[in-house]
Amino acid sequence: MKIMYFRACMKKIRNFCIIAHIDHGKSTLADRLLEFTGAVDERNAEAQLLDNMDLEKERGITIKSHAIQMEYTYKGEEYILNLIDTPGHVDFSYEVSRSIAACEGALLIVDAAQGIQAQTISNLYLALEHDLEIIPVLNKIDLPSAEPEVVKDQIIDLIDCKHEDIISASAKTGIGIEEILAAVIERIPHPEGDVDAPLQAMIFDSVYNTFRGIEAYFKIINGEIKKGQKVKFMATDMEYHADEIGALRLEQFPKKSLKAGEVGYIISGIKNATEVKVGDTITTVENPATESIKGFEEVKPMVFAGIYPVDTEDFEELRSSMEKLQLNDASLTYAPESSVALGFGFRCGFLGMLHMEIIQERLEREFNMTVITTVPNVSYYAYTRAGKKLEIHNPSDYPDPSILESVEEPFIRAQIITKTDFIGPVMTLCIAKRGEITNQVYLTTDRIELTFEMPLGEIVFDFYDKLKSVSKGYASFDYSPIEYRPSVLSKLDIMLNGDPVDALSALVHKTNSYTLGKKLCAKLKELIPRQQFDIAIQAAIGSKIISRETVKALRKDVTAKCYGGDITRKRKLLEKQKKGKKRMRQVGNVEIPQEAFLSVLKLDD
Repeated sequence: MKIMYFRACMKKIRNFCIIAHIDHGKSTLADRLLEFTGAVDERNAEAQLLDNMDLEKERGITIKSHAIQMEYTYKGEEYILNLIDTPGHVDFSYEVSRSIAACEGALLIVDAAQGIQAQTISNLYLALEHDLEIIPVLNKIDLPSAEPEVVKDQIIDLIDCKHEDIISASAKTGIGIEEILAAVIERIPHPEGDVDAPLQAMIFDSVYNTFRGIEAYFKIINGEIKKGQKVKFMATDMEYHADEIGALRLEQFPKKSLKAGEVGYIISGIKNATEVKVGDTITTVENPATESIKGFEEVKPMVFAGIYPVDTEDFEELRSSMEKLQLNDASLTYAPESSVALGFGFRCGFLGMLHMEIIQERLEREFNMTVITTVPNVSYYAYTRAGKKLEIHNPSDYPDPSILESVEEPFIRAQIITKTDFIGPVMTLCIAKRGEITNQVYLTTDRIELTFEMPLGEIVFDFYDKLKSVSKGYASFDYSPIEYRPSVLSKLDIMLNGDPVDALSALVHKTNSYTLGKKLCAKLKELIPRQQFDIAIQAAIGSKIISRETVKALRKDVTAKCYGGDITRKRKLLEKQKKGKKRMRQVGNVEIPQEAFLSVLKLDD
């Protein structure tokens, strides 16, 4: 009888997420759904309600996935809807993969004015891999520039659905919200699971609470979890008490128990960030599960950069800040490293440049840490003549070229969707970045999908910005890693007065090394303040100097008091000044401003 009741309850649960390209209206739609179902009253209603970071609201982007529970009555029956709003930017696609793993269905949002973009396609494929039920929604139909029929045809071509399956909506005005909720209940399957089986709950996110320790968010696949139960995290083999469990509403809603199919949170007084791993399985100690759930893939960082505290004394503080950040952002990886110029810090792995920027900003805002970020680079594989394979994340790890057999760099498959007017500039940009075109497909008469294979190292800096400027903002971009391919690399060293600055070193392709060395020297000449002595800025590849700039000394006019008279007196004063400058250069330190470390990214072609 009890089992029948639980199964009936499970049939009333729907777990779904919202996927789309950046700025197609995911967060606005989530706001309307919350208002319509009464999960939020008018007094608490605000734009981007689920985006709880100041950064998200300022930039108008979602960085973190957000889970929330809603209750909705449909045809006289109560349903529980668990919604997860996901980010749209390519750098946060890992967040999307985690959200998808906790759902049975997805709302695919497409902007009626912009049509299908690159990230729409990539997120859709992610959802289809997990066998999610897709509900297509045509958003922003109230815009004057909307082309609903054209975009509907694009959606039909993409997911092979019927014309009537597509829901026309406007998240801003509230058109179509009722139809969306009806489709969620009717078309998305309820979660499957066995209430009597041993507990298996998959952690899909976690956050750090200063007062209560770590809160883990999970979805129960099988079994039941009760408050006060002793639970075990299978990946770490650690045991805890379930001090509090509950549902994720606008505010946390504590419950006595949660059953198969439900999404909730657990607080068990965990203080150490390394004990909670996203993708881990929670089970009970008294009746443990035999195997853990196959979660989602391990995150693979794309871009590596050093993060150092401005003051070396703050190293431990930076370490604890990084731990807490990693808990909230599982796609961040870090390992300690040291630099001659900057002291102790961390070599961090990011998913992209925006991700790196966000991490830097979060460190400053949330943890009050001012940091210096070194030149970003990607990871390479080096093969020595002795047959050893080395993974290189940092230019200082690059071995001596004389012992190297070959070097491989990561390549990506880039999907660019743009208007046909901009094919020329987009191709020119990609070929300049050592890209090769592999495919082109006309989506409509005036929109084309271009596929390139290109090195990841070429796109991590300013590629996205340049793509937007050459296509006047119309191009959308998405990429996925494919393989490592042989390459010819050079290690570019920057020296100040003959001393190498390891934080400014970079691994670059041989064809780009001379131009980059020249640009970098010129840029540093602008940024480094003048001292009482000359500063020589040099770019070198091995022992060969390829570029030089000099920051001239600030000089006092020592001959000003000599009016006329013998030239030897003036010469004597100048020689004395020259010796003083030389002595000063030997003991003087060159102060490198913080902007210089990221100047490499701002180099204009």
